[in-house]
Amino acid sequence: MPTTNVKTSKKQVKPLLSPGHRACAGCGQAMAARAVVEALGPNTIIANATGCLEVITTPYPESSWGMPWIHSLFENPAAIASGILAALKYKKANSPSPFKGGGGGEVKIVAQGGDGATFDIGFGLISGMWERGDNILYICYDNEAYSNTGMQASGATPLGSATTTTPAGAYQHKKDMIAIALAHGLPYVAQTTAGYLSDIQAKIKKAVSAEGPAYLQILVPCVPGWRIKPDQAISIGKLAAQTGLYPLLEYENGRLTGSFKVPRPTPPIEDYLKPQGRFAHLFKSEEGKNRLKSIQEMADENIKKYGL
Repeated sequence: MPTTNVKTSKKQVKPLLSPGHRACAGCGQAMAARAVVEALGPNTIIANATGCLEVITTPYPESSWGMPWIHSLFENPAAIASGILAALKYKKANSPSPFKGGGGGEVKIVAQGGDGATFDIGFGLISGMWERGDNILYICYDNEAYSNTGMQASGATPLGSATTTTPAGAYQHKKDMIAIALAHGLPYVAQTTAGYLSDIQAKIKKAVSAEGPAYLQILVPCVPGWRIKPDQAISIGKLAAQTGLYPLLEYENGRLTGSFKVPRPTPPIEDYLKPQGRFAHLFKSEEGKNRLKSIQEMADENIKKYGL
């Protein structure tokens, strides 16, 4: 019996972060950003720092964003977001009826950037936004280096990682932005990875429901920078948490309210580091083995500290 084509009346929904952008195949940041915007919904305004996410999604005159989005400089998306919030407050106070966004309800204001914009270049302005108590969610997509400009080391680069400015492996320790956010008294602070997209979405929804500033840090494996395969970003994101090296954490009003329990037996950090070319040198010398031991101790300490 011949089949009949049936026309559907369903309205085509435009994605909030459209495909066809310029991200590398398997980009951890692109997957995380898609999860973020789906959780945020269309009633959102985003101020985005210079970086990979800006470069891949907004080559002039195109944009992948299905919501109001502004490209800021490397250092000041937090200040731009604060200005947007102030403008909306003024409009609301001086309008005959409460200002609502296109999707109804209060407009959510988000500032976001990579680890270079967050840990380093924009650090002072982020601190100022937090000090003012602005009701803005700041999202850091943490790929642990300046990936957009050639994989130079940033304040987020972990011990032992090879970058173009630390070719023998970084001797520095990663800056603890979670502790810094908590020191500002933020009502909501959380950490997750691109390996757990549903966890990203759950934390986004909690973050935007908090009264006051919120901070979410997401580990996003970088295919060329980490020298991994295009199909490995999710699995490596999972291993970062499962080894205890990059734990999934959630703080509400300064109290640890949620953490991911690592599997038992817990995978050794070699399971996480070996697939990444940026750590290959650690497996070739005695000095490298000593650094591996130090990294394992860091993971073990996290498991103990956070009760993972």
